[in-house]
Amino acid sequence: MPKQIGNYRVGRDAELRTLQDGTPVASISLAYNYGKAGQDGKRQTQWIDATMWGKRAETLAPFLLKGSLHCFTLDEMHIQMFSRQDGTQGHKLVARVLDVELGSRQEGQASAPAPAPAPRPAPAPAPRAASGFDDLDSDIPF
Repeated sequence: MPKQIGNYRVGRDAELRTLQDGTPVASISLAYNYGKAGQDGKRQTQWIDATMWGKRAETLAPFLLKGSLHCFTLDEMHIQMFSRQDGTQGHKLVARVLDVELGSRQEGQASAPAPAPAPRPAPAPAPRAASGFDDLDSDIPF
């Protein structure tokens, strides 16, 4: 099955739930723009209803907030038919999230303080290898 990797904006905060067997599942609404901008200067938006399963869903759901932009690896992407409340048929794009690389947040969005990086010791200078030219004069005869 082909995988799709790309930058997607989160449409609403991820919703984490737990199945009866204890498996965590996160529902994520993803969006991306495509095509040429219209007269109003805006491009079309495609929405994807995505799910992420297991420990990864439990761990990453708090970071998948509305408006944030992340790199998602999607699998099992397909069009799903559904019935609307008025009885008409609708279509939606659905996918399973395999992996997420966390990206940027919108202005004003709360974030946890980043841990201070551990101090790294300065590398020891490498010993100079003998070049074998120590016995030559510093004058070059020309």
